[in-house]
Amino acid sequence: MLRLLCFFSLTIISVLVSSAENFTLRGRIIDDAGEPIEGATVKVSPGVAGTISKTNGEYRLSCAASDTVVVTYSCITYRTVTRKLIKPEGELIINIRLLSSEKEIGEVEVREIRKQTSATQRIDTHGYRKNAADPTGGSVESMLSTMPGVTGANELSNQYSVRGGSYDENTVYINGFEIYRPQLISTSAQEGLSIINPDLTKSVEFSTGGFGAQYGGKMSSVLDVQYRKPEKFEASLNAGLMGVESAIGTASTKFTQLHGIRYRRNGSILSTTDTKGEYNPDFFDWQSYFVVIPSERIKISLLGDVNIANYRFEPADRNTNFGTMDDVKKFKVYFDGSEKDKFVSLFAGAGIDFRVNKSTTLALQFTGYKGDELVTYDISGEYWLDQAGSEDSQIGGEMGVGKYKDHSRDRLKSRIFTTSLRGISAIKSHSLTYGLTFKNMNMNDNSIGWESRDSAGYSLPVEDMLRVFYFTRSNNELSSSQVSAYVQDNIKFSGKYGYFNVSAGVRATYTSFNKEFILSPRAQIGFVPAAAPKWAFRFASGLYHQTPFFKEIRNADKLYEGVYELHLNTDIKSQKSLQFVLGADYTFKAFNRPFKLSGEAYYKKLYDIIPYEIDNLKVTYSGMNESSGYISGLDLKLFGEFVPGNDSWLTVGLMKSNENLRGISVPVANERRYSISLFFTDYLPKLPKLKVSLRGVFMDGLLQSAPHSSRDKGYFRTPPYKRIDLGLAYGLLTPDRSGNSLKWIKSAWIGVDCFNLLDISNVGNYYWVSDVNNVNYAVPNYLTRRLLNVKLSLEF
Repeated sequence: MLRLLCFFSLTIISVLVSSAENFTLRGRIIDDAGEPIEGATVKVSPGVAGTISKTNGEYRLSCAASDTVVVTYSCITYRTVTRKLIKPEGELIINIRLLSSEKEIGEVEVREIRKQTSATQRIDTHGYRKNAADPTGGSVESMLSTMPGVTGANELSNQYSVRGGSYDENTVYINGFEIYRPQLISTSAQEGLSIINPDLTKSVEFSTGGFGAQYGGKMSSVLDVQYRKPEKFEASLNAGLMGVESAIGTASTKFTQLHGIRYRRNGSILSTTDTKGEYNPDFFDWQSYFVVIPSERIKISLLGDVNIANYRFEPADRNTNFGTMDDVKKFKVYFDGSEKDKFVSLFAGAGIDFRVNKSTTLALQFTGYKGDELVTYDISGEYWLDQAGSEDSQIGGEMGVGKYKDHSRDRLKSRIFTTSLRGISAIKSHSLTYGLTFKNMNMNDNSIGWESRDSAGYSLPVEDMLRVFYFTRSNNELSSSQVSAYVQDNIKFSGKYGYFNVSAGVRATYTSFNKEFILSPRAQIGFVPAAAPKWAFRFASGLYHQTPFFKEIRNADKLYEGVYELHLNTDIKSQKSLQFVLGADYTFKAFNRPFKLSGEAYYKKLYDIIPYEIDNLKVTYSGMNESSGYISGLDLKLFGEFVPGNDSWLTVGLMKSNENLRGISVPVANERRYSISLFFTDYLPKLPKLKVSLRGVFMDGLLQSAPHSSRDKGYFRTPPYKRIDLGLAYGLLTPDRSGNSLKWIKSAWIGVDCFNLLDISNVGNYYWVSDVNNVNYAVPNYLTRRLLNVKLSLEF
């Protein structure tokens, strides 16, 4: 009888325990913008049960049942939310929206700024897009050039250098698809529209170094852009004197679509340079993003882009004054000929996301890129180089006359196809990401170019051949395949000493062209101390490789003086960078508004480097692993709301580098020893609908060397780059405090931009001429001058 009683007692206890274990709580945590919150803490009382949300914001935990259970949701910089559950049982789904920490002091709203505990930071591009006076039209890349550690090429370019790296060392993703750009662009006048459409973006994440193993292929930076899924009908229109842009999106339960079209002409701003003539550039871009959700576990996404850049130019004449106040020279040229370039980029990507179970999601992606680039020009000129008059002599002297002719026929066709499988799995408090990618690349290059220079006004035939200053030709085909894989573990937890964010991973790559296998280990740690929650610290390190792309592979064989033939170097290896990054953030309040002061110190050890020289946007590589060196520096940023509701920032960067180039110590080609950037927005207190924006850049000049030479043979720096752009915008129609506007127009703004407010002549590169004594002079090619632009922005 006693045994039977024990049996029934154990049975009842096991049933009670089983029912307690059946109480499961799961859901998703998002912020006020609908973005998933990673690392939010979920605690249940009574008891000690708790968990942390995953990368996608989802959480899940099991706990003992009770008559009343209190669930607390919390995260740094967000309001804490509690939910009381009465006699919970079975499986409960609770989705939570956490709002940014805020409280009212009088009529001023105070919010805390999100802390950064990883190597990747989230950037809000929408305010910059709406307010900035930007010659590129508010591109994402232009905003990046005002970030710490980042310097833009010039005001019309979307190219940027990160901590002394080449323009080719930056990886760009849109919705997980890796993006490629044309290779033959040599000036910002040719460049056209960036493939990133700022009107379609939902979120932008950016890393200037120390990024995780899921990002591969480049050494300097990662730009990860996500396009949004519309929740309802939306549309926008931006029109100005330089172009027009429009976006439209619709949504239903299982299908969303988003389209963006842009057209731009830069002729008006290009005409402000010293070279006068007929500028006729036009740039077009169409992008479409579709999302189909056939079931709760499957999502299908499609992204397509057509990007066409036409650059047509017929120069007429040019007048340039250069030199010092005591030694002014005049350069006069009359031109004949024209340039016609065309760059066509077609991109398509398809992805299928499949939720295997509550803890694992897989994504299969296919991408295809086709590029067709054509650069053709025949431009000749007759020039006069004169010594201008001084205070003592009003009559200058003629220093030299001459003729020149530039000829080019460059054609590059590219086809790149990629298949990738990626996944993310939640294993207890760990978030495990992994992936496998196969890439096939085919490129066909056919080019011929020559330059004729004669300071005497004629050229002489040598051995039945007309001698030219420089001649190059190339006829190469590249076919290469690449396989890469990565795995990375991330864990976030809160303890007695504070909040920790730790990740470590490794990336492996094999390239068939040069038969190279590389391993890239990486690790990051972030820490917010419980004793000082206003501080956040982070450290990242890793070995980064950059697999040679097409331009890096080409090596010039000298046939005889001034004549070269380009071939592909099959013995070339990946460039390597061992990086260390130490950073800290400090958040504080001033003037009853939130601010954040950030700083990062970095050191990059470089080896197996392929040296290059920069001429405007043209990056010419030596085609051999023949240099090594280092880059170190300090980046600072002050970010906050100097004016309530409007983000502003000030950044300062200091850099020092050294490259051992063929036994000679020189700075790296993209070294800017100092840089200061400012973006500031304001409004008039008595006229809040009138907004003012100021964008300023002051940075060190780039290194320059003689034509077809290199820094080890001699170099100098361009003058510092200085520019201020001012914008005024007035709200013709803005939502009132309750969010009401017209039925079909949400907002309407009209604005006036003044580009290059101070009308400063910045130097882009140099044109080299000779006088009668065969002395070479570097004549500066100045960038754009002051220009007014009118624009109208509508949101529907």
